[in-house]
Amino acid sequence: MTPDQYCQEKAAKSGSSFYYSFLFLPPERRRAITALYAFCREVDDAVDEPSDAAIARARLAWWRDEVARLFRGTPQHPVSQALAPAVRDFGVTEAGLSEIMDGMEMDLAQTRYLDYAALRLYCHRVAGVVGRLAAGIFGATDRRTYEYAERLGLAFQLTNIIRDVGEDARKNRIYLPMDEMQRFGVTAADILGARETEDFRRLMDFQSARARGCYDEALALLPSADRRAQRPGLVMAAIYRALLEEIARDGYRVLRQRVALTPIRKLWIAWRTWITA
Repeated sequence: MTPDQYCQEKAAKSGSSFYYSFLFLPPERRRAITALYAFCREVDDAVDEPSDAAIARARLAWWRDEVARLFRGTPQHPVSQALAPAVRDFGVTEAGLSEIMDGMEMDLAQTRYLDYAALRLYCHRVAGVVGRLAAGIFGATDRRTYEYAERLGLAFQLTNIIRDVGEDARKNRIYLPMDEMQRFGVTAADILGARETEDFRRLMDFQSARARGCYDEALALLPSADRRAQRPGLVMAAIYRALLEEIARDGYRVLRQRVALTPIRKLWIAWRTWITA
């Protein structure tokens, strides 16, 4: 199996909405973004899979060393080998990959966020930075496109947080800002105990409104000259917004189940968005 095939398999197996946005790209850009996505999955798995935090830290430290090897020209892992052309051709930086790992490392030290400002730093590291690197791979020519990509990454992460409240709670993680939970009368015990109260639905309505605002702000920032090149991001935005609306229509029943779009619906949204964007 080649490094590119390894990354392709990693992306396809995940079933992520991101995979559907890569399908229509030219081969060299598709390989680069798939490698970046596979890197994010590998690092996330390094932190999430071990039950022992010490093992997770050791695995993350290995990846930090591997990124250093990548930029010295001696990568060992198939994912970092597949990333090498993206470093050369599309401006993927060591600082960017390191900041993504900084975000993943926050999960080992922090399970609660006092307010939105604290949560936003986490979102910037695990999603905003990824958005900026992806925008470069897609072919950004305007600095405003990187601002758009940062804001869009924030919107994606906020959507993920809404979708995964229950799944995260089962790992004793709550990504909803604690001061906002308090404002709506929702306690950590409510979240951990999967109590889907009316107060919880009001809280989730508030979180959804923030995410929708981030989508709108992102699209307003995208320069028209870069719109065609950034169609993969627009595909992701269409899929993620559809997911957000599906969660809302379902009454935010996210504490006991994980709401998802079917693969055929994702593919339909991806194709429709690609040809009209």
